[in-house]
Amino acid sequence: MIAISADPLTLVDSTRKTLEITYPLLVDTNKVTITAYNVIDPSDTDIARAATYIINQDGRVASKFLDTFERRTGPEHILRELKEL
Repeated sequence: MIAISADPLTLVDSTRKTLEITYPLLVDTNKVTITAYNVIDPSDTDIARAATYIINQDGRVASKFLDTFERRTGPEHILRELKEL
């Protein structure tokens, strides 16, 4: 698991420490990867929207969930997709 953020490194690092996140948090302030994966928030193009991509063993996108602030994909749905790999 990784996370990608358009926020500056100082904010990402602060969030990582506060939430005690142990997985990699990547900083993409130029929004290159965020744009490539189509996760620019349509209501605020300065930020990324919540999204989950499941990459299979061949390195291809097997599933994706592009969420909104009001509606997020639950862990049970993601786990079900992972079991199908």
